[in-house]
Amino acid sequence: MSATQKPWQMPESEWRDKINRVRAGRHLRPSAWPEDARCAVALSFDCDHESYELGNGGASPGRLAWGEFGRRVGVPRILDILQRHAATASFFMPAVCALIDPSETRRIVDAGHEIGMHGWIHENNSLLDAVTERELMLRSRDVLEQVVGQPPVGFRSANWDLSPTTIEIVAELDLEYDSSMMADEDCYELLLDGQPSNIVEVPVEWLRDDAVYLMFNRQPATRPWLSPDSVFDIFKRELDVAWESGGLFQLVMHPFVIGYRSRIWILDALIEHARSKGSVWFGTHAEVAAWVREQCPA
Repeated sequence: MSATQKPWQMPESEWRDKINRVRAGRHLRPSAWPEDARCAVALSFDCDHESYELGNGGASPGRLAWGEFGRRVGVPRILDILQRHAATASFFMPAVCALIDPSETRRIVDAGHEIGMHGWIHENNSLLDAVTERELMLRSRDVLEQVVGQPPVGFRSANWDLSPTTIEIVAELDLEYDSSMMADEDCYELLLDGQPSNIVEVPVEWLRDDAVYLMFNRQPATRPWLSPDSVFDIFKRELDVAWESGGLFQLVMHPFVIGYRSRIWILDALIEHARSKGSVWFGTHAEVAAWVREQCPA
């Protein structure tokens, strides 16, 4: 049995190397947000679409149709709400989904939103060897640049699963930020092997993800376990405390999860609630990363 199977046998040098491979560095919390806002809101939407099934190795027409719902129904509803509220957001797009319908990707950009990297086919980065992972990330970047007309500046790993080499590749691609990790509620700089990477982390969290509460899966067996009202209450409480503290409220939603008639109101009501506070700035993840980098120089 290996040390991985018996972690208590792992020598100190090994477990220190593991935890220090990628770690949170300096805190990037600005003293002020754009437009003198008290709080920043960074909305994001993972457009997994058909790749949610394909990336898991499946090809069920029913599951593919579920992803297609996100494209046909969810994204248009999301874009309509964002337009009505004049709010910008980030859409993380697997390259395969951009290839399935390039016009959707361009519509998102034309509406003023950001497209970020989200893998090739929603593959699990933590299961890939370094060569394969690098090749897929390069291909993903090139496809999005071709479709959008400009290179993406941010990355989010599928399922938020990273390998020990993921952030190294993000740095190699000269991306400005990652949004896959959870060491803080505000932005921070990522350390790679103890050294500043110049990569801003715009952190995620499972409790700020619609799929955690509303997702349906047969394997593993998960069912929606909270009502939309309860999900809204959690998101609202997170937003309220971010506003009180002058911090960042970051949120992840999925068009094929939030896009239904009984759920889409959560997004609408959350933006209305944020606007009602009167001192909130809506920015893409790229804009948030650029702002904190500028306001918090090394």
